[in-house]
Amino acid sequence: MSVFSSDSFDNHEQVIFGSDPETGLQAIIAIHSTAFGPGAGGCRMWPYASEQEAITDVLRLSRGMSYKNAMAGLALGGGKSVIIGDAKKDKTPELMRAFGRFVHQAGGRYITAEDVGMSVRDMEEVGTQTPYVAGLDSGETASGDPSPYTAHGVFFGIKAAVKHAFGEDSVKGLRIAVQGLGHVGYNLCRELAADGATLLVADINEENARRAVDEFGATAVDPAVIALAKADIYAPCALGATINDETVDRIPVKIIAGSANNQLATDHHGVRLAERGILYAPDYVINAGGIMNVANEVAKRKVSHEQAWQDVERIYATLTAIFARARETGEPTSAIADEMARQKIAAAKAVKTGKSQAA
Repeated sequence: MSVFSSDSFDNHEQVIFGSDPETGLQAIIAIHSTAFGPGAGGCRMWPYASEQEAITDVLRLSRGMSYKNAMAGLALGGGKSVIIGDAKKDKTPELMRAFGRFVHQAGGRYITAEDVGMSVRDMEEVGTQTPYVAGLDSGETASGDPSPYTAHGVFFGIKAAVKHAFGEDSVKGLRIAVQGLGHVGYNLCRELAADGATLLVADINEENARRAVDEFGATAVDPAVIALAKADIYAPCALGATINDETVDRIPVKIIAGSANNQLATDHHGVRLAERGILYAPDYVINAGGIMNVANEVAKRKVSHEQAWQDVERIYATLTAIFARARETGEPTSAIADEMARQKIAAAKAVKTGKSQAA
């Protein structure tokens, strides 16, 4: 296993490995940056093919959380965790509690929440062992499932992209291919359909696709080819890296904007999208709605649903600024967002270091 030499390492502050033989827990916490505050990001449970694959995923996800939280203007750093295992077969309350104890050992440098393979109920179990968990249903400032907020932010991000690319204020009449119909993808489809979009949908769970067909009048597409479906917009809302060597020159859309993390397999694929004239909404900018709402819970702020909803809509303005700079400079939107995030983190780190030296 390589960590320091990994292409995804990017000067992480801390990477912690944990196991619990009694429950079978094998987990990794990656803390990329605490310049703005404790590293915050969800826990993903997935049957990784290898330990190296799990390490690469948690490092990339953690770095993405640093950039996401910085671009969203949150007092949170970037962290992420993964549990190696099949959530449908291996997940138990005992394993969740063991994971909670593992999180607690990080001493508050990392705050967890739900991600792929996890649920609010799982986080409630984790929360019996540590206070460093968010996205809960219980508690005075509990924010509950972050998925609707993530979906709402993606919806407004898509509208920002549509305004920039087509000059329209609505997605009415546009064909949008949505890959992945979990909590976020499904809620996104609801908003898109209500605004008049024509939906093409795909999910490895046929029942999820069938539900979208029944409720939103969507057309189901084979998950293997959804990224190549003829559409105006491709919205990846499942696992990442669907924009890769096999797809980047074949995706037929004008806009790529979805909730998945790490949509680009490599930075080069962002460059190639720009060369092809495809407007890409950087994933960690457009999908920040969930963590923006969770941040209120972490800070013990009690806000109304309406206020939280409006806060998430700020994503529209952030993306609009990125798109405008891309048009002015000719640089890929992915590179512009990365540079903006790095500058914010570096500035916060300099302030933090200066304060610690002065003390």
